[in-house]
Amino acid sequence: MRIALSQINVTVGDIDGNIDRILHRIKSAKETGVELIAFPELSITGYPPEDLIFKSQFIDDNLAALNQIVSASENITVVVGYIERHEHSIYNAAAIINDKIIIDTYKKMILPNYGVFDEQRYFTPGTEPTTFDINGIKTAINICEDIWSDKGPVKTQRDSGAKLLININASPYHRGKREQREALLSRRAAENNMALAYVNLVGGQDELVFDGTSVIVSPEGEMLARASQFAEDNLIFDIDLEEDTSTKKRRVSKFNLKKNSKAILREPMHDLEEVYSALVTGTKDYVNKSGFEKVIVAISGGIDSALVTTIAVDALGRENVVGLSMPSRYSSKGSVTDSELLAENLGIKLLKTSIEPVFSEYLATLKDLFMTAKPNIAEENLQSRTRGTLVMAMSNKFGWLALTTGNKSEYATGYATLYGDMAGGFAVIKDVPKTLVYKLCKYRNSINRVIPTEIIQKPPSAELKPNQLDEDSLPPYDQLDKILKAYVEDDKTYKDIISEGQNEDVVRRVISLVDNSEHKRRQTPPGVKITERNFGRDRRMPIVNRYKSY
Repeated sequence: MRIALSQINVTVGDIDGNIDRILHRIKSAKETGVELIAFPELSITGYPPEDLIFKSQFIDDNLAALNQIVSASENITVVVGYIERHEHSIYNAAAIINDKIIIDTYKKMILPNYGVFDEQRYFTPGTEPTTFDINGIKTAINICEDIWSDKGPVKTQRDSGAKLLININASPYHRGKREQREALLSRRAAENNMALAYVNLVGGQDELVFDGTSVIVSPEGEMLARASQFAEDNLIFDIDLEEDTSTKKRRVSKFNLKKNSKAILREPMHDLEEVYSALVTGTKDYVNKSGFEKVIVAISGGIDSALVTTIAVDALGRENVVGLSMPSRYSSKGSVTDSELLAENLGIKLLKTSIEPVFSEYLATLKDLFMTAKPNIAEENLQSRTRGTLVMAMSNKFGWLALTTGNKSEYATGYATLYGDMAGGFAVIKDVPKTLVYKLCKYRNSINRVIPTEIIQKPPSAELKPNQLDEDSLPPYDQLDKILKAYVEDDKTYKDIISEGQNEDVVRRVISLVDNSEHKRRQTPPGVKITERNFGRDRRMPIVNRYKSY
């Protein structure tokens, strides 16, 4: 049987656009002799549709779109994810369509309700495992979490005689996810003695990025083919399954690929390449799917803005990225020249304006009101808010989306200014710890050196007062990020963290900074999720919270 796993980049709510993509792939599949084509989970509606599911018209439009696929399925079998409605129940479903007839419908049985997933809010779980015959091969269908959970339907489907399992997915990326996923798929295939075809969504949707990386796994658990990462792809393969009479186990007796097929065992990206690709993909799709063409980035001469600007150029092209340099009385000469060199290396337009006149006017206006108080963080934040105002003015004037430059370490500890450097439409590196920022810059420079070495080597500073360094306010980043990972991502207790050798006072201080900064994080723009637990979708804490864990 010739099968195509079609990992496509869809957009939530763009039912017409998504259907066009699906119909195009079906047409191409027929032309290459494909007998079965499988699309990702909820590919008609996009994933996750969230509260659009509560709109009855949205469900109706999705069902009408399904009929277009049925009409296009002559001489081919199509497996496609959509929303099914039966009486008062809504299901995350897969339609199995053959020769213009829906021959079966599989309803997702295990509904994830953790991390970024909230499916129990919307869907009713299915109860019937589905298998069907095509070209003499008994084939099972299930959806995403059904294969992850030990309570899923895989064993039941195996016991019903299925030799091939097709698992359709919208499995979001986080660092290390591919290895985790492929180990699970290998184990599931081997323990159930079934060949496994796994197709995943690709592209960015709000904060989520889907990496694609669809795979074919043999009944022995061997990875036979792997599709592209972070790119649309069609994994087309021929597979015959027969029983080995000596072992009574099913095996792949033939695995033939068309000469022009991309269905090869692609070498996976290494860690930093994968993370960088996720950031580029998430940024590109958020900007384009939101209807913007160009972006503006406040370039300070620091490493965070350098990384954000470089990602933006790789995502959108140099002609669609504008830099804005806004030096103050505290900006070093090196920061200004480093900004210019970065812009030159990237080939982007760099606009320049000093914030000094506006900042001075603010100070003059507030002089009498501030008279009884000593200078403090208020004067520092005025500079950041002046920059934020100017960036947003340029965004409003020219229709450019403003990209913020704060990293996860800063957002975690509140080392960012509301309505200042936090002002913008998309926070590209909000889930990237500071130490990872440095690694990503070095990785990107290994391809071609665009980020000036001076930017990478200089001590990090907000440059909002004389001789200021980040370490005046925060622990060293290598120490800080370890504590933040333990507390924010791993949910370790105060006692757990100090038992790992961290200083008690530093741990207590970091935890306090994190807990007291929730109100700031609630007001940040969305940004690409690349860790297992990001702020926002994954970690939901009350703003008013008097609980202390130390």
